[in-house]
Amino acid sequence: MIKIFALILTVGGAIALVMGILGIFGSLALALSPWALSIIGFIFFLAGISLLKYRKDTDVIQAESKKDL
Repeated sequence: MIKIFALILTVGGAIALVMGILGIFGSLALALSPWALSIIGFIFFLAGISLLKYRKDTDVIQAESKKDL
């Protein structure tokens, strides 16, 4: 479950980051501020990557707890 959430954050952050960068350089007209979209996209992308890298999935945690018993 954690890995799915991390993947959604990563993909959503990457999309927002690309749209924000394109908005900053004028290639894409956005209704939102391109700087705000870039910053939020960067934060979501980093959060998703760090969740993917450092967190164990809930299935792995449950399997390890059953093995310890």
